[in-house]
Amino acid sequence: MEQIQSNMCFDGEQRIYTWSSKALKSDSKFSVYLPPKALQGQPCMALFFLAGLTCNEETFAIKAHAQKIASTLGIILIMPDTSPRGDGVADDAHWDLGQGAGFYINATQTPWSEHFQMERYIVDELYEHVVASFPINCEKIGIMGHSMGGHGALTLAWKYPEKFKTVSAFAPICAPTQCAWGQKAFQAYLGDASDSDWSAHDAVALVEHKGALFSEVLIDQGKNDQFYSQLNPHLLKQACQKVGQKLMLREHAGYDHGYYFIQSFIADHLRFHASYFSQVDFKH
Repeated sequence: MEQIQSNMCFDGEQRIYTWSSKALKSDSKFSVYLPPKALQGQPCMALFFLAGLTCNEETFAIKAHAQKIASTLGIILIMPDTSPRGDGVADDAHWDLGQGAGFYINATQTPWSEHFQMERYIVDELYEHVVASFPINCEKIGIMGHSMGGHGALTLAWKYPEKFKTVSAFAPICAPTQCAWGQKAFQAYLGDASDSDWSAHDAVALVEHKGALFSEVLIDQGKNDQFYSQLNPHLLKQACQKVGQKLMLREHAGYDHGYYFIQSFIADHLRFHASYFSQVDFKH
């Protein structure tokens, strides 16, 4: 692991690292925000943030304005890239497939399967690496994401509740098997639905299958989201009601899909996660 950038930010440090990933078979970058408490060597809670289509390891760090509240609450932020990258990595001419669009799953189809192992990268390799490298309290790790990354946060939380104790999302793709973005990616990465269990990577299906796993889930959704038809938050709400999973789905008039929306509610999300580790009160 090589640190390639460090900037002081709200008395903490915003860093970028590069390292050679065995899961992705390529060099990969990730960002970390270390609050003052972490720089002093004190154990901190940590949140993984999974970004959306076309984003990378810097997008959330630059645009979300999360560091101020993370500094105050003593939260380490882990921000991976959205896919493997490089000249030898498969890609596509369209923005919603290939590099920048890993969908946080393990691809099984050529040419994607050689490098696009994002689920294994996040949950096994990067998770273990950051826990070993930074003063993270392993009992206080949560996950959140936006859009494609919201899909990733929800599905990985339901698959690995022993690793992620809390989960939230901004405008997540809730049912990728039922929207064009998800169907295109799953067809490419996993093959035909008849030959592959797409539902194993669908938040709605996972909730229905595995039931209620978390004290509560927070989702914020803009009502003016230009991609609303791809997201299907109502299907997730129905699934949660069906199994008794408490869901706080907040829909906001006037807000779209972008980072001005995330900026507006990011403090709520960090407080939401912290509240379940008895660090702060969260008011609905």
